[in-house]
Amino acid sequence: MLPWLKVSATLKIKRYINMSDTKPKTKKPRGVASLRAGKCIACGARCQSSCPVNCIEMSDAGEPIIESAQCIGCQKCIKVCPAAALEMYFTAEEQKILAELAHASGGSVAEELDEEGLRLQQMLASYRGVWVVIEQFEGVVAKVSWELLGTGADLAAALEVPLSAVIIGHNVGHLCHEAFEHGADKAVLLDGPVYTHYRTQSYTEAICHLIEKHRPEVILMGATAQGRDLAGAVATVVKTGLTADCTGLGIDGKRNLMQTRPAFGGNIMATIMCDKFRPQMATVRPHVMHMPERMPGRAGEIIREAFAPLEDAILVKVLDVISDRDGKDQVDVAAAEIIVSGGRGLMNKENFALLQELADELGGVVGASRSAVDAGWISHSRQVGQTGKTVRPKIYIACGISGAIQHMVGMQDSDTIIAINRDPEAPIFQIATYGVVGDLFQVVPALIDKVRALKRHNSSGSARSAA
Repeated sequence: MLPWLKVSATLKIKRYINMSDTKPKTKKPRGVASLRAGKCIACGARCQSSCPVNCIEMSDAGEPIIESAQCIGCQKCIKVCPAAALEMYFTAEEQKILAELAHASGGSVAEELDEEGLRLQQMLASYRGVWVVIEQFEGVVAKVSWELLGTGADLAAALEVPLSAVIIGHNVGHLCHEAFEHGADKAVLLDGPVYTHYRTQSYTEAICHLIEKHRPEVILMGATAQGRDLAGAVATVVKTGLTADCTGLGIDGKRNLMQTRPAFGGNIMATIMCDKFRPQMATVRPHVMHMPERMPGRAGEIIREAFAPLEDAILVKVLDVISDRDGKDQVDVAAAEIIVSGGRGLMNKENFALLQELADELGGVVGASRSAVDAGWISHSRQVGQTGKTVRPKIYIACGISGAIQHMVGMQDSDTIIAINRDPEAPIFQIATYGVVGDLFQVVPALIDKVRALKRHNSSGSARSAA
C-alpha cells in the first residue's frame, strides 16, 4: 500500500504545480439587457416570455421594464425581439475587458456556449446539403420543381454543399438525368409500385426515412396542392419549422435559411429563420423563381434507395384519377406570356369583354385581381396574386387595379408592367414600367385600335413585299 500512496501524492503535487503556473483565464462579461429608446413596437411581450429568470415586466404601453440586477445576460430576449429594440449594456470596466479579449483573440471574441448551446451546435453541424423534392405526375415534372433547382443551386453554392433532387415515384428513373440537366449534383431515387400515385402517408414515410438517413439542412418543395400537403406532414413528423409560399430565399452568416414571404395579410414582407431546428423547410409558389438554363448532357450521382412501405399498411387507396379541370375555363394564366388583368375599376362582369378583346388582339389571356374574383365577375382560376396565381409574363397590363400588395406580389416580376388607373397615387404605378393615368374605358379601346392598325400596316407591308 505504501508505494501506491507515494505515487498518488506525487501526482497531486504535480497537478498543484501546473495549476500555479497557469494564468487564470479572463471570463468574458455577459452584460445586461437594455431597451433602446423608441424602438419597441409592443409586439406582445415576447421578451418577457423568453426570459428564464423573470426579470422583465411589461409597462402599460407594452414596453419591457428590465430588472438589471436579476438579468443574467443570456440574450434570449434580444434574439426573439422582432424590432431589435433590445441590446446588451456593458459597463466601462466590462467594455475594457471585452476590448482586451478581442485584442488577444485577433479582433473578435468567441461566443461562450453553455451545455445546451454546444448540443445545438453539434446537432446543426450534423445536417448538410440542399434538397429539392421533385413533384411529378405520371413521369411529367411540375415546372416549379425545375425552378427550385435553380434557386437550390444558389443556396448550395452559398453553403458549399451539393444540391440533390429527391425523386419519388414508379418508373421515374429517367427524371434523374433531367434533374442533372437542370442543375442537380445528385439525385436521391425512390422507385416502386407503392409510389405510383401520390399519397400523403407513403410519401411522408419515404421523405422522413431519407431525412433520418441523409440529414439535409435545407428542403424545398413547390407550393402546389401536393407540395403543401407533403411539406406540412413531413415537418410535423420530423418536428421542424416550415415557411409556406416564400417569395425569396437566402443564406445568412450562420447557415440559416432566410425565408421571405408576405405576412399580416400581405401588408409587410417578413424574413423567417429556423435557427434551432433542422432540416429547414420552405415551399415556393410556381413562377416566383427564375427557371434555370437547361444544360443538356450534364451528369451527376444517382443514389438509389430501397425503402418502400407495405401497400397493405397504406390506409388510402387510389381507385381512379380524375382531372381537376371543370371544362369551362381551360386558360392557364400562370403560363401566359401576355396578361391583361382587370380589377374593381372594371365596374361589372360585362366590362371584362373589353379586356378579352384587347387580350385577343395581343395573343394573351385575361387575368383579374382578387376584388374582381370576389365580386363574381370572373372565375378564381384567373386570379393573380398572393391567394391566386403567381405569374411572370413578358407583358402584364393592369386595368383598374389599384395595386394591393397581395396582388403585386403575384405579378411584380413581369418583364414589362403597364398600369392604367385614374388615381395617380395608385400603388401599382410604383412598380409599373409604363403608367397611364386615365379612364380605362377610353384608354383600352384606344389601345385596341392602335394594335389593330399596326397589324393592318404590317400585313399590308408583307403583301407588298410578296408582290
